[in-house]
Amino acid sequence: MTDDIALPPGPRQQKVQSAEVGVGILKALAELAPSTSLSKLAEHVDMPASKVHRYLQALIASGFAEQDAVTNHYGLGREALYVGLAALGHLDVLKITAPHLAALRDELNETCFLAVWGNKGPTVVYVEPSSGAVTLVTQVGSVLPLLGSSTGLVFDTFLGAHETGGLRDIESAVLTAAQLKDVEQHREDIRTTGVHQIHGLLMAGVNAVSSPLFSMGRKLAGVITVVGSASVFTDARQNDAAQRLRATAQMISARMGGTQ
Repeated sequence: MTDDIALPPGPRQQKVQSAEVGVGILKALAELAPSTSLSKLAEHVDMPASKVHRYLQALIASGFAEQDAVTNHYGLGREALYVGLAALGHLDVLKITAPHLAALRDELNETCFLAVWGNKGPTVVYVEPSSGAVTLVTQVGSVLPLLGSSTGLVFDTFLGAHETGGLRDIESAVLTAAQLKDVEQHREDIRTTGVHQIHGLLMAGVNAVSSPLFSMGRKLAGVITVVGSASVFTDARQNDAAQRLRATAQMISARMGGTQ
């Protein structure tokens, strides 16, 4: 009869464990986005800072993490963004919306983009930039204000308070009573028309039009937006864009089994 002996983990098991730790640190960087200190990251993953630092150096070398030279804080790197976008590519809303946005951009010659609800709020995941001399480009990965952008107001209108509550409370706290009244009016208009037009709300001199995308069960899947310079994206053009955007949103929603 032989005694059972606990053997140390083999090379393969050690690699698996290292991968699990590395993935855990990547998830923590995402949860603490856009950046965090080493001490906060170590506390978040409940590991010694020295161990987290070793993994961070490997992640930085592979492009999955990066360190700000000024603050020394850590955040997700470019390779992590590529992986995230590849995963998003499997979502119906992105695959279905992309060709429609390209066609809309060609029709209007204005920048068009898709945003979905992320852990930080309305997040841009796909952009079709204008081919004009002046291009208004919204960066993929940008997080837009909930109450201070056309896109955000559409999310605020159709998402439940359990999803937007925390962010809405933060942004509402700095608004005046008159501004909060305007927000409620915007929400009523969006529910009635299914499209939202804004003049210079997020950025002076930039006009925007947004419309919701719904999947089965009328669940909000995303928001599509057209943005343009106020000098050329005038009332007449913006009204035309609003009609085309609304029609595009209806087609996309229908493809996903939703209704406007």
